[in-house]
Amino acid sequence: RMKNVSGTILAAAVIILAGGGMQAARAADAFDADAAQALLKKNDCGKCHAVDKKKEGPSFKETAAKLKGKAGAEDELYKHLTSSPKVKVDGKEEEHKAIKSKDEAEVRNLARWILSR
Repeated sequence: RMKNVSGTILAAAVIILAGGGMQAARAADAFDADAAQALLKKNDCGKCHAVDKKKEGPSFKETAAKLKGKAGAEDELYKHLTSSPKVKVDGKEEEHKAIKSKDEAEVRNLARWILSR
């Protein structure tokens, strides 16, 4: 009888921990949409990007789809947003402007917002 109670307690603990882990994962996906959009506007990202249509650069939906389910997607996008990589625009290579922010949390918030599109 005692063995059965221990198993039940262990099973309950596993369920509680798994649920907490899911909440932590959801928290990692959380973002402040207003702050993300303000940072986009401040950096004039709308000149080359839109949420759902291609302009000079890919849409945010296209970027999100390309990175969906990929391990490290947020880190990859963060690096792209902060490192001024070379990108192709109209067949020629140019430097992508880095986000003007020294606040890593602010840029990561933007990356999560883009990935949610």
